[in-house]
Amino acid sequence: MYDLLVVGAGPYGLSIASHAAAAGLRLKVFGRPMASWRDHMPRGMFLKSEPWASNLSSPEGSWTLDRYCAGQGVAARHGEPIPVEMFAAYGLWFARNAVPEVDERTVVRISPCPGGFEAVTGDGETLHARTVALAVGVMPFVEVPGVLGELDPALVSHSSHHSALDRFRGGDVTVIGGGQAALETAALLAEQGTHARVLARADRLFWNDVPPPWERPWWQSARSPHSGLGCGWRNWFYAERPGLFHRLPETTRARIAATALGPAGAWWVRERVEGSVEVLLGREVTAARAAAGGVRLDVVDRAGAVRPVQTGHVIAATGFSATRERLTPLSEELRGGLAAVADGAPEIGRDFESSYPGLFMAGLVTASGYGPAMRFVHGATYTAGALVRGVRRRLHEGPPAAGAVRVPGSRQGRGAVDSVRR
Repeated sequence: MYDLLVVGAGPYGLSIASHAAAAGLRLKVFGRPMASWRDHMPRGMFLKSEPWASNLSSPEGSWTLDRYCAGQGVAARHGEPIPVEMFAAYGLWFARNAVPEVDERTVVRISPCPGGFEAVTGDGETLHARTVALAVGVMPFVEVPGVLGELDPALVSHSSHHSALDRFRGGDVTVIGGGQAALETAALLAEQGTHARVLARADRLFWNDVPPPWERPWWQSARSPHSGLGCGWRNWFYAERPGLFHRLPETTRARIAATALGPAGAWWVRERVEGSVEVLLGREVTAARAAAGGVRLDVVDRAGAVRPVQTGHVIAATGFSATRERLTPLSEELRGGLAAVADGAPEIGRDFESSYPGLFMAGLVTASGYGPAMRFVHGATYTAGALVRGVRRRLHEGPPAAGAVRVPGSRQGRGAVDSVRR
């Protein structure tokens, strides 16, 4: 039986695996390394985060993005975005050097069993582990508006469904959303000769400021410090103190998770959108249906007027909804038994442990518990260290009594259980 099974091999899963291996845990890692970065982002995209805030985490801190870039003859500089392809290659380099061998098979089911968990791979192998870290990234949580749900996939897709946009060359594409994914996708479409249109509910587009220089007068740094999520004390708190964020009242955490760092485009994509992309603001799609040549959208403006938009394809850059129900690798009984918070995400307790003892979570699904940093690579460093500490604690404490799970809302590690049948 393994001490820890890590499910997922993106930035969070690889970082957790590196820390767990250094801690001497008997470990197994499943997943295709950096799969979403390699397969679900079109060529030509860039990291929105600063290079220094995009490191995967190892205990010794030596396998950094700037070290990888230097080996490729490229300087990773503050204020200069890194291509997504280079970041994906960096993740593979990290996996080769800082992580035990990764098994690229898919884990299709995780169920509770005596002493821990049973995992089944896609080809039918069964393994057992005392603890599990679920680091499944964002792809299970893709969110497409219901009004588009009945359209054929040939007519509507999510922004994360594309590794290339070539098939839209010379066509007409409407991108729904006002955040970075929408704006950068539209810029790439326009640059390849596609008629690109952005349709957003907001009355204006928001753009991140050009970051101030790394070296600047002390008083400027004191007033607005750099952080992995941008400048300012509020961003610094979210980025550098997730543990303190977790101590905030649940209602406060939920409000921040829903509103902080809202949709905005990176400063470096602004000039690629303005003047090149048709932008329709203050609009919402109320109906969509297949029509000759593609899709007809009924769009309502702020005055209530409905105007049709004819387009060849719709790309929904509408984000992700990290709810408990979408954690499909978990068996129905395990998933259904997890406590959830108001936004539907699983409740995350001490050191990223879920309400089921021994089952840990990482990445986007933990943003309601540990803050906005968990939506970015930067959050992997804090997560990896804390989660592995939690795993070691759980291994020391042992599994819960048979037929017992933690009472939703109680504190992890205090032994509060409820006699509930699994």
